[in-house]
Amino acid sequence: MRPESTGIVHFGLGAFSRAHQVVYTEDAMLATGDRSWGVLGVSNRMRGVLEPQDYRYTVLERGEGAAAPRMVGALSGVVRGEDVPELLARPQIRVVTLTVTEKGYRHDPATGKLDLGDPEITGDLTGKQSKTVVGQLVHGLRRRVGGPPLTVVCCDNLPGNGEFLRGLVESFCHAAGLGALADWIGDNVTFPSTMVDRITPATTEDDLREAERELGYRDEALVVTEPFRQWVIEDSFAGDRPAWERAGAVFTADVEPWERLKLRVLNASHSLLAYFGLLLGHATIAEAVGDPVLRDACSGMITDDVLPVLDAPTDAVEYGRTTLARFANPALRHTTKQVASDGSQKLGPRLLGTATDLRTRGREPRWIPYVVAAWLRHVETTEDLRDPLAEELRTDPLRRVLPDDPDFRGQVLAAHRQLVHEDPRAVLKEVLDGRA
Repeated sequence: MRPESTGIVHFGLGAFSRAHQVVYTEDAMLATGDRSWGVLGVSNRMRGVLEPQDYRYTVLERGEGAAAPRMVGALSGVVRGEDVPELLARPQIRVVTLTVTEKGYRHDPATGKLDLGDPEITGDLTGKQSKTVVGQLVHGLRRRVGGPPLTVVCCDNLPGNGEFLRGLVESFCHAAGLGALADWIGDNVTFPSTMVDRITPATTEDDLREAERELGYRDEALVVTEPFRQWVIEDSFAGDRPAWERAGAVFTADVEPWERLKLRVLNASHSLLAYFGLLLGHATIAEAVGDPVLRDACSGMITDDVLPVLDAPTDAVEYGRTTLARFANPALRHTTKQVASDGSQKLGPRLLGTATDLRTRGREPRWIPYVVAAWLRHVETTEDLRDPLAEELRTDPLRRVLPDDPDFRGQVLAAHRQLVHEDPRAVLKEVLDGRA
């Protein structure tokens, strides 16, 4: 369907957002007949792809229970980042959503704070035009002062992502000498936390050709995804919002248990499969989870490390089983290399928080040091390392990533020595045998 007007500005119009938030929004408009929630994407890259297609694209589900191919029309346009400040001044924009990945927030992964030493953040603080998401958001909110309230919904895999983003915005305001703006934001802007879930690999040329044969047309913005989808949202909105619950979203007073479950079970398992999968020569996550040793290692990590310190909102054991079954979907072709990217930003929320909680309770993590060590091997052996801290990681990979805990660091380095000198499969079997 086509929207009648725009109500949402969305940062980061990658495959995931087009398979998730935009689809939920279209379903909400279809369910209610309220077509005022068109999504205006912010993406320099996708603008040139989607504009010739009238901002329409196809969602192609793969796997058991897949729906028929679907043409999505909820996008009302795509703009550049420099257009954001003027857009956020418009009163009809009532919600901002973001999927810019962990690295897009320009934060220090060890502290979760805005990295004021980042050159682009420094440039945004001193320049007239912003390049970073946080800078663009702050300058847009500055233009909105005196206007209606706004809700900013972070949908990236970060603990307490709403409060996290609020903290970055406040830090930017104070660093820029905008204390009065920070006060206005505190009174007029809410930052609900969310948990999002839908496995959506980057679309490949093979996907495009295969879909063209199946559909009879070429769609450069095609999204290939799984049938499963989930969205849990903190019910803390400053004003109107789409009826996302009519599309299956869950609104709750506390997202944290859901968010922690996903980060520490699903995302942590994803990282284990990616780093050990690469060490063992597996090209895709489906191949990696099909390796009995890696599958057993995931189950072991969930049972030994995660569950003892996880207050789950549902059956975490069953959630883990379902997660591994979803990973085994061969039609998605989610590559281990893609999942392994940006590890410096992902290890903290996915793995290191669990390790800290275990040690706080007097327990030692069994598996997490090995996953971090496998990431270290990835850093050491990958020439085209995809990570915002790539240069730093070449010289001191642990300083900006691990907590200041000498004992845990020692465990990671011991595991790393094993992976350097022994076969990774034998190392994992040794850990598995030690559980008996």
